[in-house]
Amino acid sequence: MTTPPTVLVHGNPETPALWDPLVACLQRDVVRPAPPGFGAPLPAGFGATMPDYRDWLIGELERIGEPVDLVGHDWGGAHVVTVAMARPDLLRSWVSDAVGIFDADYVWHDLAQAWQQPGVGEESIAQMLGGSLADKTARLVSFGFPPDTADQMAAGQDEDMGRAVLALYRSAAQPAMAEAGRSLEAAAARPGLALLPSEDAFVGSDAQRRRAAGRAGARVEVLDGLGHWWMVEDPQRSAAVLERFWATL
Repeated sequence: MTTPPTVLVHGNPETPALWDPLVACLQRDVVRPAPPGFGAPLPAGFGATMPDYRDWLIGELERIGEPVDLVGHDWGGAHVVTVAMARPDLLRSWVSDAVGIFDADYVWHDLAQAWQQPGVGEESIAQMLGGSLADKTARLVSFGFPPDTADQMAAGQDEDMGRAVLALYRSAAQPAMAEAGRSLEAAAARPGLALLPSEDAFVGSDAQRRRAAGRAGARVEVLDGLGHWWMVEDPQRSAAVLERFWATL
């Protein structure tokens, strides 16, 4: 039996290089599309809203031409869920660490709320993505990224990314996420796995993540002791969790 394509989708403020440590531990080939603005240029006329990214990912999967095992992190995890709700025919399975943001009670974290405010958001993004390449790399290393991965990611932190971050978060200001989450049950059409890193404070409480996972029909895997960038903090353990899930399909 051949292994279906495996597609890894990253989030903010990331590029496909985020997945390098994990890919080295996986026993399969992967595809790593870059969402516009996050390691790829922003095309003219692309609005960088949540529905725009859903439709972009649908187009990427349609080009592959067969059902995939889809994995998403951060906003990539949100894009995965929106595709699972809208086009389950494109998937064999889905994995997301961001299902909790679709819970009706989810409140955006402080940084997101800043980005959603005109003026304040622009200032915050200038700080987050500003400085030299060395400055950006050092910032990512301080978050726990290996230097080579940090260097590659820093190279993609440009003006397009800043514009994309602001447009995306502003399109998702509440009640937009709660409204999107009304369709969570549709994601149960394909086997799903909700990853719950215990130290990730960006994607909802434990209760919100479990409640959303239940509505989406997803299994739950707690990554005890790992944070937002679980795939970098412990790539071997993360790969084992994914391989174990895929082995059940």
